[in-house]
Amino acid sequence: MLNGSLFGESHNCYGCGPKHSHGFRLNFHVENDEVVTEFTPTSVHEGVPTIMHGGLVTTVADELGGWALIALLGKFGFTGTMNSRFVRPVKIGELVRGRGRIVRNSSRLVRVAVSLTQGDTECFTSEMAFAVIDEAGVEKMIGGPLPIEWKQFVR
Repeated sequence: MLNGSLFGESHNCYGCGPKHSHGFRLNFHVENDEVVTEFTPTSVHEGVPTIMHGGLVTTVADELGGWALIALLGKFGFTGTMNSRFVRPVKIGELVRGRGRIVRNSSRLVRVAVSLTQGDTECFTSEMAFAVIDEAGVEKMIGGPLPIEWKQFVR
């Protein structure tokens, strides 16, 4: 099982931080050439009654896309673009299964396809582009030194 503890005890990511008090605390595993996560939205994730908020659906998908890079390529990237489609509403209280796979990989840009389903119903799809940046670029972006746990994942 993979989760944000890979990045140290103080890692506080909303999507995968295992100790984030309000976050999703997502876990991931690899199945063949895909990264998989499961999550059941509750009423705290609701937009309109019985439906998960679209921004939170996108957050789960973005996190899954990022973990596809980490788990399948050993790289970390920053989301550059998302071309997404809300196919069906994501229902509160029903298990969501997410799958992410690498579509195209180059040294600086990785494209990832993500889908979220409930049962046999596809609810959300997205193709994302992630910029893979070197250590100096990441440090410039975050405004300080890169934590030691992250160094193995930068270009």
